[in-house]
Amino acid sequence: MTQKAPAHILITGATGAIGSALALEYASPGVLLSLQGRNAQQLEQVAERCRTAGAQVTTYVIDLCDRESLREWVDELVVGEVPDLVFANAGMNINTGLDNAGESWEATEQLLELNIRSTFYLTHLMAKAMRVKGQGQLVLLSSLAAWFGLPVTPAYSASKAAVKAYGEGLRGWLSGSGVSVTVVMPGYVSSAMCDAMPGPKPFLWRADRAAGYIRSRVARRRGRVSFPFPLNFGTWWLAVLPAGLSHRILRLMGYGG
Repeated sequence: MTQKAPAHILITGATGAIGSALALEYASPGVLLSLQGRNAQQLEQVAERCRTAGAQVTTYVIDLCDRESLREWVDELVVGEVPDLVFANAGMNINTGLDNAGESWEATEQLLELNIRSTFYLTHLMAKAMRVKGQGQLVLLSSLAAWFGLPVTPAYSASKAAVKAYGEGLRGWLSGSGVSVTVVMPGYVSSAMCDAMPGPKPFLWRADRAAGYIRSRVARRRGRVSFPFPLNFGTWWLAVLPAGLSHRILRLMGYGG
């Protein structure tokens, strides 16, 4: 059965590489884009490109780590017209540093607040609102790092594993309600965040390529979208193999640990 194209799409982290690429991918006449970001200037630049493509755009300059601002914003969203499609895309990455000294705990707390708490809160309330409405799509951005914790990014890997598990649980809970949930697990996508991460970056994709791939799979209401092959296949095996062997493989690939 052909699914109706979404008319109102919400994207958090719309100033990032994947977020902005998704906004441009969906931008077209008849589409309302609600875009969230922290940097007003960058957000407006993305919005203008989307408007040029014919979309109607509303922007929200909000720090999702600010719990009060997040609560007020999401409460406002679910009271009004609930979006047809929501991308919980906002996130950050930290690493153990070039000297492998270890992650900053202050940065770890910020990462957990953004990657987990804000994602859970947004999707929790949207899921309930969509369930009442009887339709909608939720897309949670995880990572291939969710399969097995990378020695260079333990906190990021853990946060994306949490997002993966939460999205899978929501999909099961919402089964039969008319609301679908997709967990997206990208590999390396060209961005400032990706460039800052230590270690090799095999099978790197451009953000526009990733956005097009995600859109095509989300339209099919897939439960899980992972890419690129064969990196997704290899990272899945890291979760299946004995942990000691997986760590040896990662060291051989140049990830340390």
